[in-house]
Amino acid sequence: MEIGTIERTIEGGGRISPEEGLTLLREADLLTMGELAGSVRKRLHPERIVTFIVDRNINYTNICVNKCKFCAFYREADSPEAYVLSNEEIYRKIEETIALGGTQILMQGGVHPDLGIDYFEELFSSIKSRFSIQVHSLSPSEITYVARKAKISIADALKRLKASGLDSIPGGGAEILVDRVREQVSPNKIRWRDWMEVMKEAHRLAMPTTATMMFGSLETREDIVQHLVRLRDLQDETRGFTAFIPWTYQPGNTELGGRSATAVEYLKVLALSRIMLDNFANIQASWVTQGAKIAQVALEFGANDFGSTMIEENVVAAAGISFRMTRQEIVNIIQDAGYIAAQRDTRYNILTKEK
Repeated sequence: MEIGTIERTIEGGGRISPEEGLTLLREADLLTMGELAGSVRKRLHPERIVTFIVDRNINYTNICVNKCKFCAFYREADSPEAYVLSNEEIYRKIEETIALGGTQILMQGGVHPDLGIDYFEELFSSIKSRFSIQVHSLSPSEITYVARKAKISIADALKRLKASGLDSIPGGGAEILVDRVREQVSPNKIRWRDWMEVMKEAHRLAMPTTATMMFGSLETREDIVQHLVRLRDLQDETRGFTAFIPWTYQPGNTELGGRSATAVEYLKVLALSRIMLDNFANIQASWVTQGAKIAQVALEFGANDFGSTMIEENVVAAAGISFRMTRQEIVNIIQDAGYIAAQRDTRYNILTKEK
């Protein structure tokens, strides 16, 4: 399979096959990948706007029954470092977020064995009664757990959570959507079909979601392509994903260990994501794992969104990676790369454009 033939398909606006995606990942050089992904981004976003959101990650607990081998954040329930935030602490964090111009909170934690759906219904309803803010919260793993604990279906769990104030769902816990990999890196976590079921049901309820991919652990190139194809297939069916965020495994302080993916590997996978996910409007750069400069380069490799200001972030930081940026620093990085910086909301509506 010749690279030139694949290039012509992409440049003509066509969809490439899994086999063609694998050929690109194996054989195409970095600059070719960047040029191809950049051409797709320009076709989808000719206005040269790069968006970002002002929000905060609130990790309400670090106690987790999944005990993923790649995670440095979770703690056993009897650990002196284990915690569950009180409602008052969560309210204080939301107040600080709103004071900084935030429009969204992303609440995720461990899969706590004692926190059921009633806990989240009460928490979300109390947040909504006090604040005007998007509740973008709970990964598919957390939602699956509370549904099973309550002995109800995923659909019913989502209906109840939505009624209580859950607005949208982040794509956390996707890792690699191939069970062979999941069994090695997170044997206690839900399998790929379970993750997809939560997303499909959320889309049926008109709840937007994002999708992610953590790569650089034990997966193969074939697994990366399979992950992208599975997301593309569901997006064809539901059109419910707002964005895709690929990020690299961070081995520090984890049971799994290993090495970090290089910047070149990150950029090639990011570019392939933009090329293959032709039905995703937005691809997000991961400055949290890559740092500001590589994230800036990612804008030339298909990314059109700079993600969140992340007023607070604890999960990646637990692995020893702690890149931080202010709202103004994000704006400067975007503008220095020759793009128009714009603050958005969860659904990618533009709120303000920076001058």
